[in-house]
Amino acid sequence: MCASDYQNTKTVVRLSQKAYGLCIIAMGLQQLAYGNINSNFLPVEFSANIIYRLIAYPWGIAFTLSGVAYLINKKGFEVSLISGGIFLILFLLAYAPYLIFFDPEGKQLLEWAPAVEDLAFTGSSFIVAGSFRTDHNHATGLIRWLEKLIPFGRIFFSSMLIIYGIDHFVYTDFVSAMVPSWIPKPFFWTYFAGAALIGAGIAIIFRIKIRIVASLLGIMIFLWLILLHIPRALADPFVERGLELTRVFVTIGFTGVAFLMAFEKSPGQMNRKN
Repeated sequence: MCASDYQNTKTVVRLSQKAYGLCIIAMGLQQLAYGNINSNFLPVEFSANIIYRLIAYPWGIAFTLSGVAYLINKKGFEVSLISGGIFLILFLLAYAPYLIFFDPEGKQLLEWAPAVEDLAFTGSSFIVAGSFRTDHNHATGLIRWLEKLIPFGRIFFSSMLIIYGIDHFVYTDFVSAMVPSWIPKPFFWTYFAGAALIGAGIAIIFRIKIRIVASLLGIMIFLWLILLHIPRALADPFVERGLELTRVFVTIGFTGVAFLMAFEKSPGQMNRKN
């Protein structure tokens, strides 16, 4: 890789890290404002539990500070690994068991949407960790163990892409209603987006043309931000505790994650300084 290409890649990686950091900060502040934990990480049914109420504000503070770490590139590697580990534990020990054993509607794919997004944040955190990684041979204990999960980040993230893509075919009427009214043929775009998500997820998992696929994915998610999520947030920013605002920042973050996958470091680059 020539010097200019390396510098351009470095710029894209930095901007992508900051996009994800902005997403985490915004979600952290939002959780502090409402005194809750975002439903992507714990089911809302847990909110009546006293432990939930006790950890809601510390969770929001920790969430916000972790986003700051990504923005200023301070302990971003360690923070992202720990975040990914926490998100994975919440999926395995809280969300998945709740949906499987306690939620009467847990067999419906749409009910898994928040849990799947938690898995995407798990993957995002490990992908971000990989983008910060240079030479961490000094890492020990928990960090050294969590570092082994970095290669699985794209698989966790792509699980969301595939399942959301399937949703486009299973819940076509629901998804097509989200297409702006000025865009013709909403069913066509619903099927097109669903196929694109499934195809991107499979290609990324098996590393098929990953730079091109992940770059196109990042562009697609960014277009959704401009055409879909920002207008909906401007129209009703406070509905359902700012759900539409959350989607704006999640889309920004996932755009960054897609480009991080597109420009992930090869093993030969790992020893270069970030």
